[in-house]
Amino acid sequence: MTTPLRGNRDFRLLWLSGLFAVLGGQMSSLALPLLVLKETGSAVQAGAVGTVSVGAVLITMLPGGVMADRVERRRLMRICDVGSLIVVTALTAAIWSGHVPMTLVPLCAAAGAVIGSVYGPAVFGLMRAVVPADQMGTATARLQARTQTARLVGPLVGGALFGIHPALPFAAEALGLLLSTVCVALVRTRSRARAKAGAVFSRRELLAGLTFLWGLPYLRTVLLVFGLGMNFAFGALTFTALTAFSDGGTSGVGGGFVLTCVSAGALSGALLAPRIKPARHSRVLIVATCWTCVAAAGVMAWVSRPVVAGIMCALTMCLSTIASIGFLSKLLVVTPEERVGRVQSAAGFLSSMVQPFGPLAGGALLTTFGARWAFALTGCVLAVSALVVTFARSARTEPSPAGEGEPTGPPEPGIRTATEPGIRTGIKTATEPGTETGTETAAGPARAPAGAEPAVTGD
Repeated sequence: MTTPLRGNRDFRLLWLSGLFAVLGGQMSSLALPLLVLKETGSAVQAGAVGTVSVGAVLITMLPGGVMADRVERRRLMRICDVGSLIVVTALTAAIWSGHVPMTLVPLCAAAGAVIGSVYGPAVFGLMRAVVPADQMGTATARLQARTQTARLVGPLVGGALFGIHPALPFAAEALGLLLSTVCVALVRTRSRARAKAGAVFSRRELLAGLTFLWGLPYLRTVLLVFGLGMNFAFGALTFTALTAFSDGGTSGVGGGFVLTCVSAGALSGALLAPRIKPARHSRVLIVATCWTCVAAAGVMAWVSRPVVAGIMCALTMCLSTIASIGFLSKLLVVTPEERVGRVQSAAGFLSSMVQPFGPLAGGALLTTFGARWAFALTGCVLAVSALVVTFARSARTEPSPAGEGEPTGPPEPGIRTATEPGIRTGIKTATEPGTETGTETAAGPARAPAGAEPAVTGD
């Protein structure tokens, strides 16, 4: 009999660990640019903090997956937590002393992003061992709900603390990281380190996750269309709505309402997902999300009211969150255990690489054609993506779980399996009854801006 999630000690510890880390990260994500703006008075330098974070994430995401498959994952998570704690504590002390070298701020932003790139794949792999198959969707949904709640609450709390003293948001993040470190240290589940011959960051290792994804037509199509295309177009759509309903920057009420609805929709989707069982209906949910995005663009093109735009964005984000949970579950099921870290980081890389360009495209369309045509043209891009996901043969054939049916790929040389003598592990393998996967990439101290797009890899 499967133990309920509420009785799964290791899952509760990982859930709490992520809560402390993500909440602290959300507080500092607002406080860091505010600190730069306060110290320099330059909006350009303040905006550069986010650019540094995104760039660092994209550069280190694939190497982070390699590390997660090479090093024992619980140990790697502890190292990442301690590294984050040292960086944040140093920044807190500098702010408290009243002498903040501006070079320290982008270094802290980059360090946090790099650590998050390593931590995320490690959590992905460890959660696969912690959560059994029949609870995979529910566990992923609970992690998503936790992260979305932190995203709603964290910036508000961080802004309030910053108003009292600039060092307080970072001190609160340091406390959260300390608690996260303790929670990870108490986790009993272990993964096994995989010593392999050859360079750690060889071309083959770095591209192993992308090669695996490309070899499965369903994953390839969904990631390229739902991950890249929809992320790009929905980012343009939400930025256009933010700008258009803010009256050219004279009022933030309409645009703020739209963004609040986006966050509320994501949280609602995470809360509803356990009732819908998204892992069983991932394709239907992905198709429904794509066509809902098309409908949202069409409605916003003809009805210029923030309330209507907010409702449509909330509905879209609700569906996209549920669909993402289903796709994450499917991705975990079909990925061999020894490649989890690299596949997760590759999927995140594909879904994130176009994220910075969506708002840029939305702004260009809005400036050139005006709000109505910007929404309409974005809707056309969304419609193309929806058509591909609906009718492409590759998107209609879901792959089998790892170890069932046809093999998903040859075993990697140099990896010792649990059936070899002398190897003991604290995890259940994919061949044991009742084991499967389930996780969320934002379960740890990832510092990259999350955005408000229907991403297929986490929060």
